[in-house]
Amino acid sequence: MTAKANLETLPRTLQAALALGLLALALFPFVGTDFYTEMVARMMILAIFAMSLDLLLGVTGLVSLGHAAFFGLSGYALAFLTPAGEPANMWWTLPAAVAASGLAALVIGFFVVRTHGIYFIMVTMAFAQMVFFLFFDNKALGGSDGIYINFKPDAWLFDLENKRVFYYFTLAMLIGVYAFLRRLLFSPFGRVLAGIRVNEHRMRAMGYGTFGYKLAAFTLAGALAGLAGYLLAAQTGYVNPELMGFHTSAHAIMMVILGGMGNFAGAIVGAFAFEYLLETFKNLPTVGAVQLGKHWQLWMGLFIVVVVVFAPRGLLGAIDRLLWRRLPHRERDLD
Repeated sequence: MTAKANLETLPRTLQAALALGLLALALFPFVGTDFYTEMVARMMILAIFAMSLDLLLGVTGLVSLGHAAFFGLSGYALAFLTPAGEPANMWWTLPAAVAASGLAALVIGFFVVRTHGIYFIMVTMAFAQMVFFLFFDNKALGGSDGIYINFKPDAWLFDLENKRVFYYFTLAMLIGVYAFLRRLLFSPFGRVLAGIRVNEHRMRAMGYGTFGYKLAAFTLAGALAGLAGYLLAAQTGYVNPELMGFHTSAHAIMMVILGGMGNFAGAIVGAFAFEYLLETFKNLPTVGAVQLGKHWQLWMGLFIVVVVVFAPRGLLGAIDRLLWRRLPHRERDLD
């Protein structure tokens, strides 16, 4: 698969559209209510989660159905590290929680990246289910009820209890993760991962130790998922085993596919689109005896099928094609 086919190289028109989107995010707290500001902050957190999965799915070609395990583990790490009567220090709990998720990904990845294809998918899901039931069936770990986090982490320099401050902190994390992953994508390490996606046997024949590269990618993806899990736990003040469940991993996969794989901007667009559509479909009215909102999974599934059929490069690819058609021929040639 070429870079253009995978939209790794973003056209200037698409870069301009994404820049406008970033500007809108920066200005949103000044025009939106606290409720919607918190909702958009959640979307940004899920965008970080989707980007972490895109490193595996879109860049390396590894389809993981257990990625949510690292997402939830970091949230639990924050819950356990937070004292009963005071907030935890963010400057050490955040690295500790991310490191815990990364370490878990390293250990699990040591076994799962030895497998390929459908076996990789099933083994990742099996490990994730093991982690899920470890917390679900263990009252000492919160059990099925989960654990409350009574205080947002203390960041010293700024107050994360303030919704607007938390929003901009999350936005900074989103930009930082995106910039890091884009730089990684075009580094020698990222080019090897892309080569593994296209033809792993050829990469091994060229002398690359693909096991080590895949394990490194799996570990890094788990750590970044942990960053998202930490932020979500800090925002909601609550963690439960559902954060590690199969459905959470499946939702992340749908975000990546919906937005467009392999460029990370698509994961952001897919996360925002998925969450927006989720709320829209859940709030559909009742028509006659049919509760349309109750069947939101059906409408979401149909929408994703339409996107896959008519926009195989995802929403980002569709936006690129739409902007390309609107450009005069002279400007197209310049691109």
